[in-house]
Amino acid sequence: MNEAITRDLIVDRLGSVKYDRFLFYLMGPYESFNLNYVLSEDERRDIDIEDLPGPLRRLFKHKDDINAAQALLRRIQGALRTNPGVNAFLALDVDVDTGDIDAVTQSIEYTRCSNATAFVVPFLGHNFGVGEEAGSILESLAETHGDRLVFVHEKDVTSTMIRSARVRWDLRIETYETEGELVAKLRRFAGGIMHRERRDDLSRLDESVT
Repeated sequence: MNEAITRDLIVDRLGSVKYDRFLFYLMGPYESFNLNYVLSEDERRDIDIEDLPGPLRRLFKHKDDINAAQALLRRIQGALRTNPGVNAFLALDVDVDTGDIDAVTQSIEYTRCSNATAFVVPFLGHNFGVGEEAGSILESLAETHGDRLVFVHEKDVTSTMIRSARVRWDLRIETYETEGELVAKLRRFAGGIMHRERRDDLSRLDESVT
């Protein structure tokens, strides 16, 4: 049976932090290329890489980059959950079955439920992106949630999607050189949204900020 993605569902599946009701959804390249979304465990074990279509073949050959991207997001998540104590999460944390709700729809719903969403794109050697999720989210939510979205990429990353998003949706774009700088910018972004919610410049999704 399909389960609806709601703020309460997300909060219930995450650990406790100071601001439980301030949800900060973190996205990165690993999500577009998560093996669990496209292949069963048996298929992953028995796969012949050269028999795969191009995108999946590149996925397997660069899976170390994807693991590094997820590890980066986990470190950022931990930093944000500690200070300022917002409920930062990755899609995997909510554990909604992609057989019930596909990955892109999940990302749209997580963004809809979140006080803040960040697309984090490090330089990975192979330039994986978050194009599918990011484009779908922006098409669906840029008008209503644009002030709650930020795209943060390492300075060495270049992307047509990034350039077009700035023009088409007036998306906030930030760059970073170090992990510390990335965390600092995301903390300021979350703090700015909190402040705007307190002043009623942004509507409160519920009693998330007290």
